[in-house]
Amino acid sequence: MATPFSGKLALVTGASRGIGAATAEALGRAGAHVILTARTAGGLEEVEDRIHQAGGSATIAPLDLAENDSIARLAEAISGRWEALDFLVLNAAMLGTLAPVPAIDAKEFARLLTLNVMAQQQMIAAFDPMLKASSGGRVIGLTSTVADTPRAYWGAYACSKAALDNLLLTYAEEIAQISAIRVAIVNPKATATAMRQKAYPGEDQATLKSPEAVADAILQMLRDDFETGFRLTVQS
Repeated sequence: MATPFSGKLALVTGASRGIGAATAEALGRAGAHVILTARTAGGLEEVEDRIHQAGGSATIAPLDLAENDSIARLAEAISGRWEALDFLVLNAAMLGTLAPVPAIDAKEFARLLTLNVMAQQQMIAAFDPMLKASSGGRVIGLTSTVADTPRAYWGAYACSKAALDNLLLTYAEEIAQISAIRVAIVNPKATATAMRQKAYPGEDQATLKSPEAVADAILQMLRDDFETGFRLTVQS
């Protein structure tokens, strides 16, 4: 039976758990070959197994996006096997320590910005040629409500997500007239993830929507397609 994304290639970062894993599995069920990246090889193998058990196909690429040449090596390996990349899902991020702005740890802040912003720019730069080679390359970045609604103690994470949003929308403007690439930003809002649990340790995650609900919303957005610069907020 034909599936919506048969013959498509997807790359999902932070794919070993949470929203990244759920999105990778949903793309696999929809027929895409999914490349899974994250630091945890064991988690990636579990997601890969679930994709295969559901009849899909996947390739794992364990790596730390914040390492010096990891993204360049990933792009070289992928472009050596495939000509085009159809879906790039930028999900990997770190929360960091919630703290008042004057108390933000400089070293941790630097690590957070490296992963949440700089590595995302490097991913776009590295895979821009493959996205342009697709008949309809789509880039999806995961954001947060705090990117445009300041919240006490969330300054470090919030400014990284605000920077990512602007980076994605600027890229969208730059390639709008010269390629078929479209860019969307997804705000999952309150979702039962490990990052959310770290931020709200006393919260009952049973009251929150699942990562699978966010993945389903992303897949529906991709099926329906969208104009570049589109923002999707996934409600409860």
